Amino acid sequence: MQEEVENRTVNLMISTSKLTGRTLVAAFRKYCQHRARVKAGRAAEGDHGKMTVEKLIRKDQGAQQIDIAKSGIKDFERVLNKYGVDYAIRKDVSQEPPRFMVFFKAKDADVLTAAFKEYSVKLSQKEKRPSVLKALAHLKELAKSIPSKVREKNQERER
Repeated sequence: MQEEVENRTVNLMISTSKLTGRTLVAAFRKYCQHRARVKAGRAAEGDHGKMTVEKLIRKDQGAQQIDIAKSGIKDFERVLNKYGVDYAIRKDVSQEPPRFMVFFKAKDADVLTAAFKEYSVKLSQKEKRPSVLKALAHLKELAKSIPSKVREKNQERER
């Protein structure tokens, strides 16, 4: 029985200024995530998702590239992370406004097409949504056109 306990012992090192229960729970969750990655065969952290262009090119051959405007970069990152696509973002400052070049690669071409379809659907839905700022400006104009109530304060003073 003692050998089983010793074989299942885990050393966990935490760097913190104040050791609390929340810190211990967070450390245990990180350890569980690490174990899940190891079981899935991805022991090294950062082997999928966002990386530098050099790491992406070094990893395999065949990186592709597209240009994206600044406004849609976060949505694009979320979609790529969802589908497990490796990508790197580089800012092109030679243009005004600056453009972002996204280098990407995936194991399967179907994954890339699915990710791009989802991103294009998100973009089209964003364009269809009415602008809240325009609606607010319209409502401000309506509020200005409504005549305001004039309140008369009459105080009667008695002696």
